Amino acid sequence: MAADVEGDRVGASAWDYYVPYQEDLGAALEELRHRVFRAGDYFWVRGGDWLPEEERRPRPLSLDELWADEWTQHSGTHSILDVFHVQREGEEPEVCAVQPVTAEEARRATGTERLTREHLPAIQDLARERWYGRCAVLHDDHGTPREIYFWGWSGD
Repeated sequence: MAADVEGDRVGASAWDYYVPYQEDLGAALEELRHRVFRAGDYFWVRGGDWLPEEERRPRPLSLDELWADEWTQHSGTHSILDVFHVQREGEEPEVCAVQPVTAEEARRATGTERLTREHLPAIQDLARERWYGRCAVLHDDHGTPREIYFWGWSGD
């Protein structure tokens, strides 16, 4: 899946989230996923107004229940729930995973390794493909890590 064209995103949704910084990016992702699920801030394919009333289903009670649903497996949730883990540096990009911005990518895009919110326009295109996410540690004006930015595209 190496399409690098806008057309590959037709039907997909862009999503992005900010969370407080913590060293463990995987733990930050997991906490964010649970928060988004609890808030119901995702597309629930079985709850759509386009479905006849008798075919609609209440939202799932757990992430396991959500992903056991065949319709969800096909359509996704158009949210952070569509990615499951953070990859380690050097691993090949993996579908339904989040890849951290590398120091080299940050330098190439912005001229620095210490990204801030002001750098986001320069790194947005690092998440180009559907079903892939990215994350970046964002720093304050003193170079202290303050938050993690997750973004990507998913859904059909």
